[in-house]
Amino acid sequence: MPEIIAHTIENHVGWITLNRPEKKNTLTPDLLLGLHRTLKDWADTDAVRAVVITGSGDRAFSAGYDITAIPTKIDPEEAELLKTTNPLTLALDAVKFFPYPTIAMLNGYAYGAGLNLAVCCDIRIGADDIAAGMPPAKLGLVYHPEGLAQFAEVLGMARTRELFLTAATFRGDALLQMGLVNRLDSRETLRETTAAVAGSIAANAPLSLKGMKTILNHLGSAALSDEANAEAEALIAEAFNSRDLKEGQLAFLEKRPPVFEGR
Repeated sequence: MPEIIAHTIENHVGWITLNRPEKKNTLTPDLLLGLHRTLKDWADTDAVRAVVITGSGDRAFSAGYDITAIPTKIDPEEAELLKTTNPLTLALDAVKFFPYPTIAMLNGYAYGAGLNLAVCCDIRIGADDIAAGMPPAKLGLVYHPEGLAQFAEVLGMARTRELFLTAATFRGDALLQMGLVNRLDSRETLRETTAAVAGSIAANAPLSLKGMKTILNHLGSAALSDEANAEAEALIAEAFNSRDLKEGQLAFLEKRPPVFEGR
C-alpha cells in the first residue's frame, strides 16, 4: 500500500507529495501527522534548505479536509501533542514555521484546508489551468481564526474578506490578482519551473534564509485577545450545531444550491 505522504530529497530540496489521488488528496489526520513528522525530521538538520509540497496526480493539489477520516497510527509523542492541538494545526504550523522556505506547487485545484496549506507556504506556483476557493460560507461553517489570520497575512484583509465572504472560485489571472499564487506556469513546465525556484533558494546562505524567514514570521504574526478568541470559538460552535450546516452538507451532496435559514 503506497504511503499517503511521499517524500524525497534532491540537492538540498525536499519534495513532499500528498499521495491520495483517488480521494483528490484530501487531508486526513494520518496524512497531516505524516506531513508534520516529515517536516519535523527535516527541521532537525540542514540537509533540506527548501521544501516543495504538491499533490499526487494531475487533478488536485488538495480538495480540503476529509472529515470522515480518523487517525490510525499515532506514536506517543504525537498522542501527547494531540491533547492540546489538532492534526491540521500541527501540519500548518510545521509548514509555516519550517526553518527554511517552503513552496506549494499547485498541480491542480485547491479548496478549503488544502488552500490553507498552500497559503502557509512562503511561495505558491500553480499550473495555469487550476482553480482555488474557500467554500465554508456555502457549507454553513465558520472558519477558524488561525486560518483566517493566515490568509489575511498573505492576501491582505480586503482580499481575504472577498475570498471567504463570496466563497467564489478563482481561476487564471484572478489567482494572481488575489495573491493566491505568486506565478502561474504551463502544466508541462510546472515541475521544471518549481524545481528551478527551489534550487535557487537552496543555493542561498542557510543562515540568511533561516534568519529572514524567522523575522518575517514574527512580523506577520497577530494573535486574538482571549476575549476575541472566546467569541470566535462560540461562533464556530453555533455554526457547527446549526440547521444551516446540515442543509449545506445535503445541498453539496445533492449538487443543488443550499437554502439557508440563519439558524
